[in-house]
Amino acid sequence: MDHAEKLSAHYAHGGLLTAIRAGLEAQGIAPENASVEDLAPVDEFHIGGRTATAHLLGQLAIKRSDVILDIGCGLGGAARFVAKTYGARVVGLDLTAEYIETGQVLCDWVGLSERIELVHGSALSVPFEAGHFDGAYMMHVGMNIDDKRSLFAEISRVLKPGAKFGIYDIMQTNDDDLAYPVPWATTSETSWLARPDAYRTALESCGFSEVRENNRHAFAMEFFKKMKAANAGRDAPPPLGLHVLMQQSAPEKIANMVANLAADRIAPVEMLAVKEG
Repeated sequence: MDHAEKLSAHYAHGGLLTAIRAGLEAQGIAPENASVEDLAPVDEFHIGGRTATAHLLGQLAIKRSDVILDIGCGLGGAARFVAKTYGARVVGLDLTAEYIETGQVLCDWVGLSERIELVHGSALSVPFEAGHFDGAYMMHVGMNIDDKRSLFAEISRVLKPGAKFGIYDIMQTNDDDLAYPVPWATTSETSWLARPDAYRTALESCGFSEVRENNRHAFAMEFFKKMKAANAGRDAPPPLGLHVLMQQSAPEKIANMVANLAADRIAPVEMLAVKEG
């Protein structure tokens, strides 16, 4: 099994669309009547969910006329947010076929299929011509890709000069070993954390400038504190949430994530960069 196959196997669910449909129906929501907001608890697979998405994308100055690339789009939650909020067209790319297939159905449910195209493929080989996109973003993607320079070189290739590129990744903040499993990896074998300065060096070597950095560690700790409080006293998790994606491993993965954050081994970090003209 190669690296791509291992990653796909880690994220694959096997019955994801059925699980999401059941979660909606448990709330009295018919899938064909679902909204982008109804799906947000399950389709934003990163720390902070929709709040983090809005915070990052609000810095990209997205226009209605833009065509935006979502790298590692997962189920397309952020893509649907962009299409609904800004009216832009979005192409989402992800390595996990089940995410793409399920995400396209979710786009149909909320009536955004005409503005969103979800594509099965690798971020290291984007199936579009040079200079195709007006902007790009990725959220919690780089942790699964060892060669950050090749990743950023490929993203640079498909962006127009002057395009903005937003990153929201979990980055390494000290040299301690992580507690596994975590949401993005079962073991260290498919985890490729890097420090912010390594990201910056790779970005600048691939034609990006004006790299701004924002450590969101405090935001992450508060997010998990609120999640714990919201779930206190529940006999079962809510109908929709990231536990639907991670299934039985969710409690252990989330506990390890919080422990790694609390020990300052990791932090979610935003980076904003501009492709040089």
